[in-house]
Amino acid sequence: MTSMARFSGERLERVKASTQFRDGKFHNASNVRPVMKGNTLAITREFFFGGKRRVPQSPLPIESPLEMWAKPSASNLRITWLGHSTMLLESGNVRVLTDPVFGNRVSPVSFAGPKRFHPVPATIAQLPKLDAILVSHDHLDHLCAPSIRELAQLHVPFVTSLGVGLHLERLGVDPALVTELDWWEEHELPGGILKFSAVPAQHFSGRGLTDRNTTLWSSWVIQTDHHKLFFSGDTGFHDGFADIRAKFGGFDVTMLEIGAWHPAWGDIHLGPENALRAFQMLGGGTMLPVHWGTFDLGLHPWDEPAETLLALAEPAGARILTPMLGRPFEPAHVDGPNPWWRAVRAATAANAPALAAAS
Repeated sequence: MTSMARFSGERLERVKASTQFRDGKFHNASNVRPVMKGNTLAITREFFFGGKRRVPQSPLPIESPLEMWAKPSASNLRITWLGHSTMLLESGNVRVLTDPVFGNRVSPVSFAGPKRFHPVPATIAQLPKLDAILVSHDHLDHLCAPSIRELAQLHVPFVTSLGVGLHLERLGVDPALVTELDWWEEHELPGGILKFSAVPAQHFSGRGLTDRNTTLWSSWVIQTDHHKLFFSGDTGFHDGFADIRAKFGGFDVTMLEIGAWHPAWGDIHLGPENALRAFQMLGGGTMLPVHWGTFDLGLHPWDEPAETLLALAEPAGARILTPMLGRPFEPAHVDGPNPWWRAVRAATAANAPALAAAS
């Protein structure tokens, strides 16, 4: 089904006017498509029958953020990684939730599909008062239907990419609270406390077999009175990162996806090496890696993206922060990365002889 058949009225007119839209679909600026490279059969076999290292074999450490959320931050910028690409961003008194996925699986059904590695550090009911919810694009691991249904009851503004609002409205979000943006468009909340800008990403969209690329995908610039943040959503490496830096300058924190990837998908996901390149093109500063450590969506050991990123970042002199799941942190008060996943790996190794003997 094309976008022309899905949309109507003002939404359809905006879609048709987008420079990314033609032939009934949205397109990347470089015309890159999500085509698998290499031996397709071997890659598919690995995806479905890969080894156990893709899923942690010991529990992941998680902290409850509730006590710290009840206190003001000392530096006016506090971030809580809740897993995958879901983060609570606090800048001054402004709070933004990104790509909310609180469900147990990222799947169109509740009984099958990639399952969460760890409990959610906090439920939707436990979140502090939100000023806005950002949904980068419509993939299942970024737009979780049960989560959106529950968040809709909070009556908070949603900001998303062009066309994605229809999904949100069908899940119960008040249309008056939904703002859709095309690339390089911006939206400022009343009072000027918060501004979102959609910027180019290199990816694709769709939640099923019949809606491929009928909605837009974006990276995002989030600006408050105090800070300027970059949130990649899902993207491959592209030259547009230089244009983003030229328009917005550097960022206080740059959140970039590093996991759920494979070299065969290099054009539509970053992975650690390209995430570091993108970070440098965007002006450096502080990088917070996301999109890893929660779901088995790639062809790599679950902790490999973070380990690889740290190995690459040290000689490059890049400042990388890797907070523990659920632990609110203030970038100004953190010296460097916390490789918490190594303790999980060590626990698995220590338990291996006992597990082998039991079997």
